[in-house]
Amino acid sequence: MIFEIVKKDTAPQVQATITKSHDGSVVDLTGATVMLKFRAKGSTTTLFTLNGFNVPTTNFAKGIVLFLFGSNNLDIDAGYYEGEVEITYDNGTIDTVYEVLNFKLRADF
Repeated sequence: MIFEIVKKDTAPQVQATITKSHDGSVVDLTGATVMLKFRAKGSTTTLFTLNGFNVPTTNFAKGIVLFLFGSNNLDIDAGYYEGEVEITYDNGTIDTVYEVLNFKLRADF
């Protein structure tokens, strides 16, 4: 799946449901910090990081996280990008989602 977004937009949202790869059950994110690291496809440089939101406040228990792009995040070249989701639990352990999210950014009219 490729998330399609438009350059210079200031309100795109991506919702993800985090599940366990071995059985498909949802990951309880209660008390965790969830981030989306964003970079150009093929690059090793992170352009920015988005914090995940628990909206409504019961969604983290269901493994659902919302990422909101901000005012200058998409003021970058059109092209292909990818995102990595990283979870830091309240006990300090870190879990990175193996599957990379793919994005296509097109120029604005």
